[in-house]
Amino acid sequence: MELRQLAYLVAVAEEGGFGRAAERLSIVQSAVSQQVQRLERELGLVLFDRSSRRVRLTAAGERLLPEARAVLAAAEQTRRVAAEITAGAEGVLRLGAVHGPGDRLYRVLAELAELAPRLRVRLTRAAPTQRLALVRSGALDAAFVRGPAAAPGLDLLPLWSDPLYAALPTAHPLAGPGDGAPLRLAQLADLPLRLAPHTDNPPFHGLVTAAWRAAGLTPPPPGPPFTTLRETLTEIADDPPSWTVFYQVSDLPPVPRVAYRPLADLTVTTSLAVRSGPPPPAVRRLLQALHLVNSPAPGRT
Repeated sequence: MELRQLAYLVAVAEEGGFGRAAERLSIVQSAVSQQVQRLERELGLVLFDRSSRRVRLTAAGERLLPEARAVLAAAEQTRRVAAEITAGAEGVLRLGAVHGPGDRLYRVLAELAELAPRLRVRLTRAAPTQRLALVRSGALDAAFVRGPAAAPGLDLLPLWSDPLYAALPTAHPLAGPGDGAPLRLAQLADLPLRLAPHTDNPPFHGLVTAAWRAAGLTPPPPGPPFTTLRETLTEIADDPPSWTVFYQVSDLPPVPRVAYRPLADLTVTTSLAVRSGPPPPAVRRLLQALHLVNSPAPGRT
């Protein structure tokens, strides 16, 4: 059974004859007759009474006509949905997410919802290396990643950069407001650094350690490893004192005996990781939303 056979069935029924159906379909009458006959043979039914001048549906034809219309309508709906998916206006965007800072991700998602209201977004939170692996395997369409400058087999599209902060004991001489200038890494070279192991967050670990090398400095002595932000901040003022470096994902949490200072030598870049080659439709819509958020038109916020 072919869709065109069902379309011919509907046309003949609505026009009351093979000739008028052929005119409506812009094909020759013999093609309409042949395809309807093939449909009848395949179904084992006589669909039209051809004994009079006006062709009429048989009882079997009347019963099958609404089914044929429903199949054709479903096929047309499938074509419309496919066109919407091709245009990036419908479908599912599987997106790897990062935390904060602020409401930037929510603004991107809100902009995307305006551009493509029927495009569903499925967020996945995972470790940075896992996010990249999921994009590489095709399990994610794209992922936000913070820190890496390159990822084999993927394109990293830089989106924005955020400052990094040092958290150190308030008793430390550098904790005071001073002249308001950000701290430089050289000023912190003697204070043990709490940094997550490379295996926990390779991009961020590499970013921090590379900054010391780029500045021609010897990395500070290692302190206890970074665990969670709250736990690490709580332990920073303990004896012996230490410090950590982090990016802001929300308001800086007030912690007794801990001070925050911006760092002059370090920023962290958030990129969108996508597979190499032309982006699929849903990713194109995401890129449009990111462009609008990063470069809002006059009067937009």
